[in-house]
Amino acid sequence: MIPAHPGLAGGPVYLDYNSTTPVDPRVVEAMRPYLADWFGNPSSDHTYAAEPKAALHRARTQVAELIGAETGEIVFTGPGSEGNNLALRGAVLAAKVDRPHVITQVTEHPAVLETCRALERLHGIEVTYLPVDSDGLVDPAALASGLTPSTVVVSVMAANNETGALQPISDLARITRAHGALFHCDAAQATGKIPLDVRHLGVDLLTVVGHKMYAPKGVSALYLRHGVTLEPLLYGGGQEHGLRAGTENVALGVALGTAAQLAAADLASGGPERVAGLRDRLHASLVEALRGRVHLNGPVEPRLPNTLNISIDGVRGHELLAAVPEIAASTGSACHSGTRTPSPVLHVMGLDDARSLGALRLSTGRWTTAHDIDRAAEALITAVRKGLA
Repeated sequence: MIPAHPGLAGGPVYLDYNSTTPVDPRVVEAMRPYLADWFGNPSSDHTYAAEPKAALHRARTQVAELIGAETGEIVFTGPGSEGNNLALRGAVLAAKVDRPHVITQVTEHPAVLETCRALERLHGIEVTYLPVDSDGLVDPAALASGLTPSTVVVSVMAANNETGALQPISDLARITRAHGALFHCDAAQATGKIPLDVRHLGVDLLTVVGHKMYAPKGVSALYLRHGVTLEPLLYGGGQEHGLRAGTENVALGVALGTAAQLAAADLASGGPERVAGLRDRLHASLVEALRGRVHLNGPVEPRLPNTLNISIDGVRGHELLAAVPEIAASTGSACHSGTRTPSPVLHVMGLDDARSLGALRLSTGRWTTAHDIDRAAEALITAVRKGLA
């Protein structure tokens, strides 16, 4: 039985799970003792360290089990952006290549894109940014043709945070590793929403992010395949396999481990099918009521089960959301000095500005109900019909 969430009581319908998830009350309870009672430094050798040290090991194992890894292949980091930085910067600086080459793709999260740009600027590396098709997917053939003898790492996300598009990771990783390069996958949006197995995917590095799977913000983990060498991101006392110095945050580690265990149970009990049903119920309601005006952005499949990105003809996404305060959701556009700019993701997929500016991202999650979906659909339909957007 999933406990009710106090943070959602009496508020708007929350359809922004891809932005962040409410911390599961069971996660809060699991981490509480390591804030209030078990304060010891897990790297110490006395009694006060024993339970924190054991708790970190259990948490590492829980994360590993969710993604099919071994306990010793999990490195705890801070935010997911840090995990991505460690993977990319670490691989580049550890490479024995005169001018390392990195490959990524144009709809990656800024945590990857900006890291690549910084590596270009500060270390003179070469970066190839692969294009995507109209569904936002990378063509494995494009990757194969982009690899060079100097390629050290390829980074492609598992699932797009705006459209939910699922990239062909196993194909991309197989091509990359056959060439002798490392493959990194930012799995922030995918972990816990769909089954992931690092062995099946064939990846060398994979980022798991806590606040996308009902753990607190500020904790994530990097899967590091045995035998892969990275330059540390933080230097110091040698914690986290020598890759991230600093006394470990046991409470956050426990939170991520507990969230991973809950996610595994949710995957096994039909969680993805439930949220997909709610997503499709919302989509169907909007299509039926606003005939010919609703357009899906991104693929029907392969797609995250919880993600619906749509544009409605004649409507700007930010104006529509402003007209329906009873819904909390996102658009892909950004506001700069009072002017809206279209989503870069939708732009490179070939969508025109009107459709991009009309986009809404509606993402369901653990506490979404059929009543929520019907309430949200009614509010959106009413606002569009009244011309409030």
